Amino acid sequence: MKKFCFLLSVLWIAVSGCDSSNDSGSSTRDRFKAERGNNASIEAKIDELLAAMTLEEKIGQMTQITNAQIVTKSNWGNGSDLSIEMTIDTAKLGVMIRTYHVGSFLNGVAEKPEVWYQFYKDLQEYNLAHSRLKIPIIYGVDQMHGPNYLTGGTIFPHAINTAATYNNKFPAAMAHVTAIETADIGHQWIFAPVLDLARTPLWGRYYETLGESPYVASTMGSIFVKTLQSDTTIAPYKIAATAKHFLAYSDPKSGWDRTPVDISEQTLYEMHVPAFKAAIDAGIESVMINSGEINGEPVHASARILTQLLRDELKFKGVAVTDWEDIIRLYRNHRVALNEREATYMAIEAGIDMAMTPYTTDFCDHLLALVKEGKISEERINLSVARILRMKLNIGLFENPLPRNDRFNRIGTAENRALALEAARESIVLMKNDGSVLPLAADKVKNVLVAGPMANLKSPLSGGWTLRWINKDESLHPDYVLTPFAALQKEFANAILVTTDAELKAKASRADAIVVVAGEMPYSEGFGSITDINLPPDQLQTIETALATGKPVVLVMVAGRPRIITSVYDRCNAVLFAGLPGFEGAQAIAEIISGKVNPSAKMSFNYPYAPNRLLPHNHKPTEALLAHDIPNPIALKAFGTGLSYTTFEYRNLTLSDSVLTSDQDSLTATVTVKNTGTVDGKEAVLWFVNDEVASLTRPVRDLKFYEKKLIKAGESVSYSFTVKPDQLAFPDNKNTQRLEDGYFTLMVGSIKTRFKLERP
Repeated sequence: MKKFCFLLSVLWIAVSGCDSSNDSGSSTRDRFKAERGNNASIEAKIDELLAAMTLEEKIGQMTQITNAQIVTKSNWGNGSDLSIEMTIDTAKLGVMIRTYHVGSFLNGVAEKPEVWYQFYKDLQEYNLAHSRLKIPIIYGVDQMHGPNYLTGGTIFPHAINTAATYNNKFPAAMAHVTAIETADIGHQWIFAPVLDLARTPLWGRYYETLGESPYVASTMGSIFVKTLQSDTTIAPYKIAATAKHFLAYSDPKSGWDRTPVDISEQTLYEMHVPAFKAAIDAGIESVMINSGEINGEPVHASARILTQLLRDELKFKGVAVTDWEDIIRLYRNHRVALNEREATYMAIEAGIDMAMTPYTTDFCDHLLALVKEGKISEERINLSVARILRMKLNIGLFENPLPRNDRFNRIGTAENRALALEAARESIVLMKNDGSVLPLAADKVKNVLVAGPMANLKSPLSGGWTLRWINKDESLHPDYVLTPFAALQKEFANAILVTTDAELKAKASRADAIVVVAGEMPYSEGFGSITDINLPPDQLQTIETALATGKPVVLVMVAGRPRIITSVYDRCNAVLFAGLPGFEGAQAIAEIISGKVNPSAKMSFNYPYAPNRLLPHNHKPTEALLAHDIPNPIALKAFGTGLSYTTFEYRNLTLSDSVLTSDQDSLTATVTVKNTGTVDGKEAVLWFVNDEVASLTRPVRDLKFYEKKLIKAGESVSYSFTVKPDQLAFPDNKNTQRLEDGYFTLMVGSIKTRFKLERP
């Protein structure tokens, strides 16, 4: 039965238009020609190298090894105890370069720029001295929110916070800072941005996403890509970005990392494809593949996803790299292959270009054997190698293969940290502020008690992918990084830290207000998978203790996702969702509480009301039906909402026309927003559309545009949105765009209007 299934997969690959070892290889040759770029010198160099390379050298270019395999000492521990001695073991490296011709290495931990510089210099110089054709190594690093694997680097808020700013300045700023702080030390292949959507907070990588809106992910993701890949301040270097994880990785049925996704083709196209398409249209050099499976088919073995969708439909011409050990997982975990060799066959034929093996060179041996056996053509190998060489040539690795150490003064500068602080300030959502308890007025609030398990820790503010894959070691954080308590002490000199509920009760009588900092300790990937989305009972008890004192309570949530707080939410006077605001996050939290900063963030996801109501804002109408008069609330705080210390009034929503009469027609919507309060504030205006009647069920609302502006107290500002018919179309299960005549509701703030698409 296994052989029958295996043969079926081979037949499917052949008929789908992908290269099969048994066909003439014509489709591979056609694809090779179609992917050639416009730079004649680059294409000539690729041809020259392919003609000169041995099969073993080509396969080496398709191999990526972790640096733990080439250093004198490494300890990857259990996911949290990470240490690397960044001194190269030349005997180990010699095997990789001289025997297996490995073309890429990855990973690491936070080290000083001088250490990274010497490591990469030694690595590249050894490669250039001992490899026959002098093809430079490309080094990949997960710089997820700034240069998080660089000691002294500038750490921005995570992507879930970036999305909440609704300010396109910040994905660009993070990309720029990442570029100037890492390109010189050889980090020219950045494994970011994450373009998965936030669909279930049970998933341990929720905070890596740009929220639950395809429009936000598409917009901010493409801005990050364009900025990172075109930054001229890092000349003579360039950087290749990576869109991950293709595709629908973030919507597992169980909610746990690397577990199956069961999803309709229509949902796949509408929700999960757009951000990747935007990145591809922006010229992204590489994509990393979903570690899980879609509708029963592991993505690393899916020609449907990796060739038909990624290459043929989305026109991607760059490098498709596996995630960690994911070819091996095809037989070890997914069990669709008999062994690693068969798994290698399936992955390469499906469309993989480079294997993040990452510990062994077994991939090289298996792929070599498969070609010699005639199961994979050398033309298929050439296709992947051409893509890899093109990426290396595009970023100038051949001209500038070595790092430099004369610009380290650009790392962690005051200017860069100021950008990270500004991003943090605009990423923290004021969810609730009953009676305008915030800001805590300095003339009235003298004594502040600070409680909660996250109150005096640094590591929760930045979460996973910070200094280590998972880092809970407070000593690794720079001295300048403040805990929430330390930051509040700067704003309120008499602030007191309490570490137990008993101490909180005892000292409450002297307090003017209590700030409870709750949330999550750092985690990454599967270590963040949880069975219970509720805030842990001990933390809820601390909040209850604070509430029982009768003092004003400000709850601050420092977490990579929403944890259910419904039982205490109504009784807290104010609630901030700080998310993961980075190294500058504590200062931003304290400044918002004190009133130095007027909050302007809005939720980048629906904050769930209950554990069994984990619905995004763009859900279907029938997902929220009331049953037997039982209340069925979805969001504790809805996507796109957030409070300010001023008030804004939306009025005079107008349309330039009420009817769109052709596919090329457009209309302009305009709304006036007045700051009716007494302080200046920034307001992000979000425009939603609902298709009232359609042939396929439509979301209750769909974000189409956002814009953020500063509005001074008492002033009015006009915001506009141009509605075009292609924004009203939606895909069916074959990605055919349907544009259907009828009425649409346009929503902005609390007002709405209708317009019609009516073509002759």
